[in-house]
Amino acid sequence: MYAYTDFDRQFVHARAAQFRDQLERNLAGTLTDDEFRPLRLQNGWYVQRHAPMLRVAVPYGVMSSRQLRQLARIAREFDRGYGHFTTRQNLQYNWIPLPQAADVMDLLADVDMHGIQTSGNCIRNITSDATAGVAPDEIVDPRPYAEVLRQWSTLHPEFAFLPRKFKIAISGAREDRAAIAWHDIGLQLKKNEAGEVGFEVLVGGGMGRTPVIATTIRDFLPWQQILVYIEAIVRVYNRYGRRDNAYKARIKILVKAEGQAFFDDVNREFAQILQDDPAGHEHIIPQAELDRVAASFVVPAGVAAVPGLDLFEGVQPGAYKRWLERNVHGHRLSGYRAVTLSLKRVGQAPGDATDAQMDAAAQLADQFSHGELRVTHDQNLLLPWVRESDLPALFEAARDNSFATPNIGLLTDMIACPGGDFCALANARSIPVAAEITERFQDLDEQYDIGDIDLHISGCINSCGHHHSGHIGILGVDKDGTEWYQITLGGSDGSTLSGASQAGKVIGPSFAADEVGDVIESVVSTYKRERQAAERFIDTVRRVGIEPFKAAANAVRSSTAAR
Repeated sequence: MYAYTDFDRQFVHARAAQFRDQLERNLAGTLTDDEFRPLRLQNGWYVQRHAPMLRVAVPYGVMSSRQLRQLARIAREFDRGYGHFTTRQNLQYNWIPLPQAADVMDLLADVDMHGIQTSGNCIRNITSDATAGVAPDEIVDPRPYAEVLRQWSTLHPEFAFLPRKFKIAISGAREDRAAIAWHDIGLQLKKNEAGEVGFEVLVGGGMGRTPVIATTIRDFLPWQQILVYIEAIVRVYNRYGRRDNAYKARIKILVKAEGQAFFDDVNREFAQILQDDPAGHEHIIPQAELDRVAASFVVPAGVAAVPGLDLFEGVQPGAYKRWLERNVHGHRLSGYRAVTLSLKRVGQAPGDATDAQMDAAAQLADQFSHGELRVTHDQNLLLPWVRESDLPALFEAARDNSFATPNIGLLTDMIACPGGDFCALANARSIPVAAEITERFQDLDEQYDIGDIDLHISGCINSCGHHHSGHIGILGVDKDGTEWYQITLGGSDGSTLSGASQAGKVIGPSFAADEVGDVIESVVSTYKRERQAAERFIDTVRRVGIEPFKAAANAVRSSTAAR
């Protein structure tokens, strides 16, 4: 993982000190709440439904055991003993008193962490594939490029107050595990016939009220030019993006409205930066700078390919075999595996981890993964450097700490935002819906019979739970102060299982809160009835269409039967 330099450390400590000064002036009444709001937002501090919320950046999902222990300490000493890992590979706290915010920022800076640009109308945390650097299908390791982008975009003076928040995702593998087409900018690393590295650049994706799949604007851009090209895209967006309507302010609306004219403007701006900007060529990344950053992303000391094992030799049916099947993943080095620590289990919200569990995960990282962890897009943790010979011991340790639920990719491995229990923007709660579905389908035999399925839950149209891309999507909506839920089917995040990115289709009028569990059960039952041999849920939906599922869902209406 990236090793902070003295400059980097001075930078985050100076930012923390600056925030302390701003906070103290706000608490003293010399800096008004309106003046303080954009300052705290760009340091990751929201004011939510019940208390302040802090979003801590985990750049491209990579962190150390030392950092996770510090996150556990903050949860224990300043919050209510837990944190929430998000789909954007960040960690959120929901109960830290604002007067203690500066103390928390100092603790984060002590371990090379911060909340810079995890909120506000700026370029947010850059996300990537959680298996970057270890995936067997990787073409180019995206982490060095993601780090260069992070450094370039951090406190970029031109892009501090964009029309709306701005999200970038980068993938370097053959399979898209970063949902790049659902982002404002999606970057796919590739090699041309000459073996040169470049980017396919996608622009204009996003969820929210108007789900849009990003469009390719450049098929192959030499990697050295990526900062200049992104600068051109964001400049055009900053110039023409709408500021009169928050729902129409994202770049996806501009791209959809302008089409080829937007692409032409970007390419003209790109050429102008290189030709006319006094320092335009300084944004072309020199090989030496990429090499400097890439030197942090090397195989840990002591890790080297060894003869692989037959993981299932002599393994009897049971919990360990299921864990091997679901939570253990391929690796580019023979004799090693990546292992998911599941944060989806009965009694806790998806993505939540207590301070004790964070400490335990840090210990597992030290013992089995050279002190490194990843936060996944699906709100789990991942150990990237596990020796195959250590898998039995890791399983036992993971099971002792509630991380070994063998449900990765199954129905209860759902994505869910915090919803109305915490978020001031939410129209409905997500956590109780997730809990009911988990309770209904906790039988692992049933989950294995259902097979691979993506269930995503959002508490409002902002789509933090990525409901549009779920095979089954659940969206909380408000009707006269009452919680209702819209159900979609057939969404895709761009992964191999799901196919090309697309938004799910609504199956009818929304359902009351007390109907959602029955609706999901009816949808699953319809799949089991309609499926062909070995056919997965998403493939059945695409083959038969949504009408059989819609009919089954409407048949279990109770509260809304007369509507």
